[in-house]
Amino acid sequence: MENFENKVTSFLQDEIPFFFIIDFEKKVKQVYTFEEAADENIYFNIKGNGNDENLIKTSPEISNFDLNPTLVSKEIYEKAFTTVKHELNTGNSFLLNLTFPTALDTTVNLDDIYQKAHAPYKLLYKDKFVVFSPECYLKVKDGKIFSYPMKGTINSNVPNAKELLLSNKKELYEHNTIVDLIRNDLSMIAKKIRVNKFRFVDTIKKGNQELLQTSTEIQGELPDNWKNEFASLLLKTLPAGSISGAPKKKTLEIISKAEIAPRGFYTGIFGVFDGQQVDSAVSIRFIEKIDGNLVYKSGGGITHLSEMEDEYQELLEKIYVPII
Repeated sequence: MENFENKVTSFLQDEIPFFFIIDFEKKVKQVYTFEEAADENIYFNIKGNGNDENLIKTSPEISNFDLNPTLVSKEIYEKAFTTVKHELNTGNSFLLNLTFPTALDTTVNLDDIYQKAHAPYKLLYKDKFVVFSPECYLKVKDGKIFSYPMKGTINSNVPNAKELLLSNKKELYEHNTIVDLIRNDLSMIAKKIRVNKFRFVDTIKKGNQELLQTSTEIQGELPDNWKNEFASLLLKTLPAGSISGAPKKKTLEIISKAEIAPRGFYTGIFGVFDGQQVDSAVSIRFIEKIDGNLVYKSGGGITHLSEMEDEYQELLEKIYVPII
C-alpha cells in the first residue's frame, strides 16, 4: 500500500476528497478516496460528508436497541483503578483516561446501529466496528486549525445539572488539564494558539435522555505549506489528549499496564478532507465485533480527585446508542 503520508499529501494537493483512519497506537494508518472506502466496506458520514448513500437500509421496524451490557466486574475495574491512582498520587500522571470493554447481549447488528445512531461523526468499518462519536478532534479551514476537547459529563435529568457540572472541581481540573495538553500539542504544529471559547456546554442525545458535556474551542494557524506536511503534523499530535492523558508519554505507559486489552481503533481518530477542509473525530462511542459478539468500549478520565464508584458508574453511563 502506498505510504500514508505520501497519499494524503497527493490527495490534498490535488483537492481530491478522501477518508482517513488511524488507530490508537498509530500502528495502522489508512487513507482512501470515498469510492475506495466503499469498495472496502467502509462507510462514514461526517456532518453530511460521506459515502453511505448506497448502504443497504435496515428495516425501519427495528426499534429495540436493548444492549443488555454485562459490565466488567468491580474487582477487575478496582484493580486497574488502584494502579492508576497510585501512579497519579506519585506524580507520574496528572490525568489518565481509563477504558474497559463491556460485553453486550443484543440482537442488533453493526449495520443497524450505524443507520439508527444519531451523531455528527459516524463510521461503519468492514463489519468489524461502528463509531457514533460526538467529539471533534481537529478541523482545518482556510489555513487555521481547530480542536474541541470534550471533558465533563452529566445527565441532564439531574436537578441543576448545568450548574453542578460547571462547579464540579474534579471535572474542572480534568478539563483544564486536557485544554493545556491540547494547546501544547497544537503548538508543535501551528502558531498563534489561542482559546476562543472555554468550557461551553453542549447537549448530547442519549437514547430518550440527554447528556450535558463541556467542551473548549482552541485555534491555531498552520504554515502556508500545511498540505505538504499535514499527515506528519497530524501524527505528531496523536493519540488525542482527551482519551490518553497528561503528561502523554508516561500516561500511555501506564494505560498499557492498567488496561486489560489493547485499544486498537478505539480512541484512535478518523476523518475526511472534502476537497477544501479537513474534519475529524475521536473514535469514541465504539462498538466492536469480537469473536462474533458485540463489545462496547468506554471509559473516563481519572484524576487524584476521582472516586472508584463514580468512575465505575461512568463506564455504565456511557454505554448507549443515541437513536435517531
